[in-house]
Amino acid sequence: MKAVHFGAGNIGRGFVGQLLHEGGYELVFSDVAGALVDAINAVDTYTVHEVGTGGADRVVTGFRAINSADDPDALVDEIASADVVTTAVGPTILRFVAPPLVAGLRAREASAPPLQVMACENAIGATDLLRREAAEVAGDEWAELSAKAVFANTAVDRIVPGQPAGEGIDVTVEPFFEWAIEAAPFGDAPPNIPGAHFVDDLAPYIERKLFTVNTGHAATAYFGAQAGHEKISDALADPQIAAQVAAALEETSAVLVRKHGLDAEELADYRETILDRFRNPGLPDTVARVGRQPLRKLSRNERFIGPAAEAAESGLSTSALVAAVTAALAFDDPDDAQSVELQQLLRTATDADAATTEITGLSPDHPLFPGVRDAVAARLRAVRA
Repeated sequence: MKAVHFGAGNIGRGFVGQLLHEGGYELVFSDVAGALVDAINAVDTYTVHEVGTGGADRVVTGFRAINSADDPDALVDEIASADVVTTAVGPTILRFVAPPLVAGLRAREASAPPLQVMACENAIGATDLLRREAAEVAGDEWAELSAKAVFANTAVDRIVPGQPAGEGIDVTVEPFFEWAIEAAPFGDAPPNIPGAHFVDDLAPYIERKLFTVNTGHAATAYFGAQAGHEKISDALADPQIAAQVAAALEETSAVLVRKHGLDAEELADYRETILDRFRNPGLPDTVARVGRQPLRKLSRNERFIGPAAEAAESGLSTSALVAAVTAALAFDDPDDAQSVELQQLLRTATDADAATTEITGLSPDHPLFPGVRDAVAARLRAVRA
C-alpha cells in the first residue's frame, strides 16, 4: 500500500505520516521546500518523540520525498498508483494540491480501486474544499475523474510545536492524538489507519475540536502575549489567563451542547483534558507560534467569531469569547505577516464598524456585532494613543 502526503512539515511527519506508516503504507511526501525534501531523502528513518505522560519514541521507516516544484511529473505518477492521498498544508494551499491530484486521477487506471483522499486541515469541510478545487481544475472531465476517487472529511488533533534546532527531520509531539474520519465514503473498504476512528456524523467531532482545542490554544496565546509570556505552558500557569481561557471554552461548550446535543459533563472533562495538554511543559510551544495569522483566526467561520456568532444567535453568553477577540486584536508580532497587516489595518482604519466587518466578516445587523465593534473601537483608540 502507498500513501502520498502533501506537506512534509512537522504535522505531516509527526502525525499523519507516522500513523500512515503504522498502518503499513509506503510514504511519499510531497513538498516545495527543496532543503526539507533533500533532508528526508538523505535518511532511512526518523523518530517521532512523544513528550509527556505516556510518551514514547516512534521510529518511522519506508518513506521518500518529492519536490513537487521541480518534479511535478513524478508526483503525478505517485498519485496515479497510490491508495491514499492526504494533506497537511493549510486550507488556503489546497488549491495548489488540486492540479496534481486531477492529473494523477487522469493517469490512474480505471480498474484501480478508488483513490482515498483526506485533507487533514484545521478547517471545517477541508476535503470538500479540495474536491471543489479539483472539480474546478478538471472542468467537464470531473464526472469521469471523480469516479476514480472517494473524498472523506476528517477532524485531526495533535499538538506539534515548533521544533528545537538541530533535530534534523525528527519531530517532537505530544502523546495525545485524535483522527476522526467520515465512514460513509469508504463503504466496506476504509483506509488502515491505527488509532483513527470512523464516524457517521463528523460535524460534532470537527466543531468540538475546533471550538475547544483551536479556540483554547489561540486564546492562551493571545492572552499570554498580552501578559508578556513566551511559552504556552507558562501562559496557562498564570491563574488569570487560565480563568480567561476556561471561561471562553465554557461558552463554546454551550454552543456545542445546544447545536449537537453533546453531553455537558463529558464536554467539561474534554475541556480539562485539553487544558492539561496545553500545560505540558515538555512541549516547547510559544505564544508567537500559536498566535500567528491572527487575521485568519479572527475571520467569520474560525475559532472565535464562528462559535461566538452562534452563541449570540442563540442568546448565549459571548463575553469571554469577545475578551479573547480583544486580545487577538492586540497581537503585535513583527515577524508574523498577518499580525503586521492587522496592526496596519487598525492604525489606518477611520471607522470601527467598517474595520469590524473587514476583519471578522460580521454584518452590522448581527447580534455579535456590537460587542466585537466595541473591541475593535478600543483597539483603534489604543493604536492612536
